[in-house]
Amino acid sequence: MSDLTRTVTVDRDLLVAYAAASGDQNPIHQDAEVARSVGLPDVIAHGMWTMGAALELVTDHVGGDPGRILSCQTRFTGMVVVPEGRSVEVLVEGVVTKTDPEAGTETLELTATCAGEKVLGRCQAVVRTGGADA
Repeated sequence: MSDLTRTVTVDRDLLVAYAAASGDQNPIHQDAEVARSVGLPDVIAHGMWTMGAALELVTDHVGGDPGRILSCQTRFTGMVVVPEGRSVEVLVEGVVTKTDPEAGTETLELTATCAGEKVLGRCQAVVRTGGADA
């Protein structure tokens, strides 16, 4: 079913680095005690990190040029739980669902799962495929 597949690994060190880079220092992404105090099972990955991990697949699809991603959208439907001392994998799969040769675009539908649970829903990207403006 899938044309494209990528597995992205995340651990607590990556979450700390992402928090520093993004400025999102919400402690639910770094402190298990805080995460549990608000009803989460453990520290969770940032939603925007998860979306970015999915878009790595799209970037690969367009030859490594993120500037060819024209739009993207998703709904956050689950959490990427990252226990202390472990890394977890996010499986991203994509399929081209529409090609518009006249516009020079493709639409990709993506799914992202972690531990068998869907973490992104209605995830879609539109990319420029080529032509004179590519």
